[in-house]
Amino acid sequence: MTSNEARPRTAPRASSIDISKRDLTLDIARVFCVVLVVAIHLMMVGVGFDAAGGLVVSKPLEEQTWFPFATWAGQIMPLFFVVGGFASLTAWRSLQRRGEGASQYVRNRVLRLAQPALPLFIFYVAVIGVARLVGVDKELLDVVIVGAGLPLWFLAAYALCQAFVPIMAGWHARAPRATLLVLLAGVVLVDALRFTTGVSEVGLANLFFVWILVQQIGFWYADGWFAARNGWQLFGLAAGAYVVMAAVTLPDGWYSNDMLANLNPPTLPLVLLAVAQACILRALKPALSRLMNTHAARAVVFLVGTRLMTIYLWHLPLIIALSGVALLIPGASPTPGSPGWWMSRPIFFVIVFAALFALSFAVGRWEAPREVGITPPPFIVALAAALTFIPAFCVTEWGLDLPLAVTGALCLGAAVLLLGRWRSRTGAMEPAQPLP
Repeated sequence: MTSNEARPRTAPRASSIDISKRDLTLDIARVFCVVLVVAIHLMMVGVGFDAAGGLVVSKPLEEQTWFPFATWAGQIMPLFFVVGGFASLTAWRSLQRRGEGASQYVRNRVLRLAQPALPLFIFYVAVIGVARLVGVDKELLDVVIVGAGLPLWFLAAYALCQAFVPIMAGWHARAPRATLLVLLAGVVLVDALRFTTGVSEVGLANLFFVWILVQQIGFWYADGWFAARNGWQLFGLAAGAYVVMAAVTLPDGWYSNDMLANLNPPTLPLVLLAVAQACILRALKPALSRLMNTHAARAVVFLVGTRLMTIYLWHLPLIIALSGVALLIPGASPTPGSPGWWMSRPIFFVIVFAALFALSFAVGRWEAPREVGITPPPFIVALAAALTFIPAFCVTEWGLDLPLAVTGALCLGAAVLLLGRWRSRTGAMEPAQPLP
C-alpha cells in the first residue's frame, strides 16, 4: 500500500462544490437571517451601571413602544426553518438517489449541530465554574448566563426537525395537503389546550408541531409551489397571513402581538409569519438572483455561510463579554438606551463580527464536515439525536446554569462520539462519506 492509499479520505473543500444547480437566493436568505439575529441582539443587550454604581444588564430594544410591531419583521427565524426545510428535502432526496437511508441522513445532520455546540457548552462550564469560584455576584451572574443561553432554543428545535425529516418527507410525498392540515390542527389544538387550561407546559408540544409545520412549508417551497405563483399572488398571500396575524393578536386575544413572546412556547402566529416570509422570499427571488450574480455578494455569503453555526452560537456570549470590556474603557460604553448608545451600535456591530471571525479560526473547525466511518445502527443514531436535543431543550425551559452546562457538554460529547467513526463488525473502517 502506498502512502497516498494509506491516507484517510477527507471531505471535499468548499471551493469544489458545484453551485450550478444551487439556489443561491436561499444561501443569502440564510445568511441574512443570522446576521439580523446578531444585529437585533446588539440592540437588546445593554450593560451599564445603575445610580449606585452597580452593574446592570438591561434590554433597551424591548423597552421601545414600537418593539412588538417591529418583531413582525424582525422575528426572522421562521424563514430560517423554511429555508432549512428546502435544504433538508433536497439533501434527503439526494441521499436516497445514492441508495442511502434515514440513519445516514439523521447522523449527518445531527453531527452538524452537535459538533459546533460542544465547544460552546465546554466554554460555559469553564466560565460559569470559574465565576462561581471567584465569588461573582450570583444574581448578576444568573442574569448574564441565562441571557447568554437564550439562542440555544434553536438547537433543540432544529435537531428535532432534522430527526424527523425522513418521516415527514415520506408523508409529504404521499399526502402533502393532509400532512399540512394534520400539523396545523396539532398547532391549533395545543394552543387551545394551553390557553383554556392555563397550563403553559402544554405549549411545549408545539416545539414539534409549529417547527415541523414550518419546515414542511420549506418542502412545498422545494417542490415549486411558491414558484408557480406570480408576484401579485405571493404578496397577496403574505398580506393575508399578516391580516390573520393581526386578527389573532388583537387586544385581549389569545396571542401576543410581540412575535418574540410567541417563540417559547412556539405558537400559531409563527406559522403565519413563516407563510408570509416564504412568499416574500420567493417574490424577491429575481432581485436576489441578480445580487448573487455579483462576485462581491457571493464572496460575503460564502464567507459568512461557512461560519453560520459559529456566528449564531457564539454571538451573544461575545456581545456580553465585549460589552463588559467596553465598561473598562473610558467613554467606550454610553448609558444603555441613550442616544450615544444607539449611535454606537453600528460600530459595535463591526467589532462583534470581527471578533466572531477571529473566533471562528479557533472553533470553526467544529462546524466543518469531517471524515466519518460507517453509519451506526438506527438506535444509536436516535440516541445521539436525543442527546443533542435534551440539553438545549432544558436550557430553553429552565435557563442556563452550571449543572445544565455540564450536562450539555457530556451529552453533546457523547453524541459526537456515537455518531463519529463507527467500526464494522470486523473492526475495519469503511470509506468515509463527506457530509452533504
